[in-house]
Amino acid sequence: MIPAQGAQSPLGLPIYTDLTEFVGAAIRVSLTTGIVLAWPLIMYQLAVFILPGLKSQEKKYVYFFLPLSTIVFFIGAYFGYKVLFPPAVNFLLHFGADVAVPYIRIGNYTSLMLTLILWMGIAFEMPVIVFFLSLIGIVTPKLLIKGRRYAIVCAFIVGAIITPTFDPVNQSIVALPLIVLYEAGILLARIGSKRKK
Repeated sequence: MIPAQGAQSPLGLPIYTDLTEFVGAAIRVSLTTGIVLAWPLIMYQLAVFILPGLKSQEKKYVYFFLPLSTIVFFIGAYFGYKVLFPPAVNFLLHFGADVAVPYIRIGNYTSLMLTLILWMGIAFEMPVIVFFLSLIGIVTPKLLIKGRRYAIVCAFIVGAIITPTFDPVNQSIVALPLIVLYEAGILLARIGSKRKK
């Protein structure tokens, strides 16, 4: 509740209005935490599924990408929690503060936080996936450069979907890292294409 500390209930705690809301919030937190902690195992299972279809030279890259994808996922999740979530909460708390008093429901708060954390973690996987796809010849830097305009538009659309607010500041906080990740993917695709050749 740190990002929303300025607008808690008079009791100093978030509230819940349905009997099952707190239990539901606890289950959502547990499931998302389980997904985040199990991410290395999820990536390992994905790699085991992909490995039989790869050449021996391509298989060695999978073992390099397993720990890297885990690290990148945790960086994205941390970015979502520390950089993206506080300004989003701040905007939502102060929007219409002169009209209504915000009483934060625990279910709504945790749902918003977990959605941002999970999707930002997944979004940060983009350069790793692009690099791997360029190594096996599915993606080329030329294709990515050609699609740059569409990627920028898609980044802002995804920013509008991920963030709960409709202000351009929070949308840009999501969209700009996605654009940077796309550009990083282009650079990594160039490296991957050279290695493939």
